[in-house]
Amino acid sequence: MTARPPATIPVARPWIGQPEADAVSRAVLSGWVTQGPEVAAFEREFAEAVGAPHACAVSNCTTALHLALLAVGVEPGDEVITASHSFIATANAIRHCGAVPVFVDIERATYNLDPTKLAGAVSPRTKAILAVHQIGLPCDLRAILEFARPRGLPVVEDAACAIGSEILWEGKWEKIGRPHGDIACFSFHPRKLVTTGDGGMITTASAAWDKKFRLWRQHGMNVPDTVRHGSKQVVFEDYVEVGYNYRLTDVQAAMGREQLKRLPAMIERRRAQSAHYHQLLAGIPGLDLPREPSWARANWQSYCVRLPGRVKQRAVMQAMLDAGVSTRRGVMCTHREPAYRDTPWACGGGRAACGCAPGVCRQLAESERAQDEAIILPLFHDMAGSDQERVAALLRALLA
Repeated sequence: MTARPPATIPVARPWIGQPEADAVSRAVLSGWVTQGPEVAAFEREFAEAVGAPHACAVSNCTTALHLALLAVGVEPGDEVITASHSFIATANAIRHCGAVPVFVDIERATYNLDPTKLAGAVSPRTKAILAVHQIGLPCDLRAILEFARPRGLPVVEDAACAIGSEILWEGKWEKIGRPHGDIACFSFHPRKLVTTGDGGMITTASAAWDKKFRLWRQHGMNVPDTVRHGSKQVVFEDYVEVGYNYRLTDVQAAMGREQLKRLPAMIERRRAQSAHYHQLLAGIPGLDLPREPSWARANWQSYCVRLPGRVKQRAVMQAMLDAGVSTRRGVMCTHREPAYRDTPWACGGGRAACGCAPGVCRQLAESERAQDEAIILPLFHDMAGSDQERVAALLRALLA
C-alpha cells in the first residue's frame, strides 16, 4: 500500500473559530450589517488595545493610507518618500492622491526604510514620509521622526503588518499605532494576525483628522447612519465634501472584536515559534535569520530568511513546494512591477542621475537583493512544532 504524502503546510492560516462565527451571527441577526454599533465598538476596543486617542475603521489598509495621505495634505504633483520594498498598495495610495512616490533603499538587517537615505530624497515638492513597518518589524521611527520634524514633514506609518508590534519609546514599550508618527494605518487581511476577512483601521492623536476620516469614508455625508436612524425627528443629511465609500461592515467588525481578544495569545505564540525556528535553522552556512533591534519587538507576522547569494530563490521555493511546504518570495519591489514601468516615480538619487533601467535601480540595490534572496517560511498560530521541524529540515537539506 502506497503511503499517503504529507499534507502541504500553508505559508499562513488565520486563527478563527466558533467565537468569530458566533459574533458574525450576532451581527447578521441584529439586522444591522453595514457600518454601525459593532464598528463603533471595534474602534473603541482597537484604540484601547494600541493606546491611540482615536481609531477609525475603514474597508482596508489601502483606503486607510489614501485617507491618511489626504489628511496630511498630499495633493497632485507632490512627492511622498517611501520604500519600494513593500506591498504595491503603499505606492498605489500615493498615486491615488496624484502624487509621486520617491523610493529610498532599505536596511539589510531589518528590511525597513533606511533613515540615512532620506536626505537625498527630499525636494521642494516633498510633502510627507510614508514609513513601512515591514513584515511586522517596526522601522526606526525615532530616526525618521528626528529627520522629519525639523523639516515640517508629516510621517504616516504603514502598519499593515504590525498590529501588536512594539517599540521602545522614552524608556517604555509602546504599541505601534499609539501613534508615534502622525497617523498609523493597519490591515485586517487574512495574512495579518487580526483579520476581518479584509478591513483597515486608522489611528491618530488628532481629533480633527479623525473627524475627516469619518466624513470621507462615508461619501462626505455629515450625518452618520446611526444618528439618522436613531433620531425621533426627520433628519436630512448633507454631503459637504466629495468623499468615498470606504466603510467597514458590522459583520466584519464583530469578527474583529473577537480577533482582538486573541491578539495577546497570538503574539505570545508567534514569539515562541520564531524562537523555535531560530534554534532549528541556526548554523546553516550563509542563511541569514531575522532579528529584532534592541528597541523593537516584532509581532512575527512573517518569518523571513535570506538565502545564501549563490542559491536560486525560485528553485528552492519550488523544491519546497514539491515536498509539501508553501513559501513566499521576499517582499516585492514596486519599482520593478510592470504597473510602474510607465507610472511616475523617483528614487533617492533621482532616476536621471541613477540611470535606472527597467527593473534595476542602483539607488535601491538593497531592496532588490532582499526581494531576490529572501523567502518567507510558514508561520501561523496552530502550526505544530513538528511542522516547523519539517520545514527546517527540508530547507537545511536543500541548502546543503
